[in-house]
Amino acid sequence: MNEALKELLDLLDLEQIELDIFRGRSPEERIQRVFGGQVAAQALVAAGRTVPDDRHVHSLHAYFIRPGDPAIPIVYNVERVRDGRSFTTRRVVAIQHGKAIFTMSASFHVPEEGWAHQAAAMPRVPDPETLPTFQDKLYDLVGDEPGWKDWLSKPRPVDARYASPLTFEASRNPELISAETNVWFRYDAELPDDPLLHVVLAAYASDFTLVDTILLAHGLSWGTSNVMGASLDHAMWFHRPFRSDDWLLYAQESPWSGGARGLARGQMFTSSGDLVVSVVQEAMIREIKSQNPR
Repeated sequence: MNEALKELLDLLDLEQIELDIFRGRSPEERIQRVFGGQVAAQALVAAGRTVPDDRHVHSLHAYFIRPGDPAIPIVYNVERVRDGRSFTTRRVVAIQHGKAIFTMSASFHVPEEGWAHQAAAMPRVPDPETLPTFQDKLYDLVGDEPGWKDWLSKPRPVDARYASPLTFEASRNPELISAETNVWFRYDAELPDDPLLHVVLAAYASDFTLVDTILLAHGLSWGTSNVMGASLDHAMWFHRPFRSDDWLLYAQESPWSGGARGLARGQMFTSSGDLVVSVVQEAMIREIKSQNPR
């Protein structure tokens, strides 16, 4: 297990400071705001710790209200909305500087038998072992260009393998522009048999590439295009048990953008083709205006 994954698991082990009140921290990095996937994952941990072990999360709906400050802890207040015979509902508010930065409602369900079908088919893409890591793929594009070496050398908690172009590639080659992204990912270590941990880690990873799918549709890229963005809301449905230390294909598409907003949808499949998670997110996508127009 690399140090980045150890650090992530430590970040997800929230401190309980009172009944239904938890405290989380952010990694010690020079970043301007807290990564949205981290806040969603920590909020889901907080909610899950107030729910009986026999109930598993099946959906969450979240709003990103304010940018998180990585320099101070985040307090998560959990409201026990309902404890029914088969469903449990929790509402979580993440607070910094006395204000809400994030809210989430999550529903948990006792496992039951029922009719089952799956209309969605996993896209046909190369196996993950045949694809380069994200770092290797990006290194082939940027080489030793200034500013990239230290960033590319940093260990990452998630092993991501792109079966589609990076936004950085499409910004340089318009022929690669597409409204679809396919990414294999897994946490490259044997993790505990804790169902909540595996869905929490999927929630963390779900926010990495969804907004990129919107950018890819326009040939835009972070850092090289005149664009800024932020997640506005995030919804996930967990359909069946899975493991985040096994390969999952994250198939994503952006059906619409306009008015400084964009919509992205994603589906996570196991390597055997089982649909295990569905994701929808809306994001702000805004052009950065020049401060000194000429």
